[in-house]
Amino acid sequence: MSYMSSSEQAKCHTIIHAASATAAAIASGLAQLPGSDNALIAPIQITMIISLGRVFDIEMTESASKAMLASLTATMVGRAVSQVLVGCIPFLGNAINAATAAAITESIGWMVADDFAKEAARIHGARD
Repeated sequence: MSYMSSSEQAKCHTIIHAASATAAAIASGLAQLPGSDNALIAPIQITMIISLGRVFDIEMTESASKAMLASLTATMVGRAVSQVLVGCIPFLGNAINAATAAAITESIGWMVADDFAKEAARIHGARD
């Protein structure tokens, strides 16, 4: 059963990929300073979660989206490990840091979108 309409899926795709690309650009530029990009990437991910909520008419406050982001990223510590291990290597570290930031942002986005779609379907009934 699909919980998302094609329109919702397209909107989610745009929101998630824009956030992932932005996170990758930031992570790439700051690869040689482990952890320095977190302060810039987290607000992008929070904005992504709030925007995804709007797609499904789910009101998300900043504090609620921060809590959701914290619980989702707590299980994704691999980024920190990869950043410490290869972040200081010029070019390779930048590429790996960008790829992991994009992949994690993408994963978080689709997990949130799926949860919101299921919640909206539960509240509003079946969707196409």
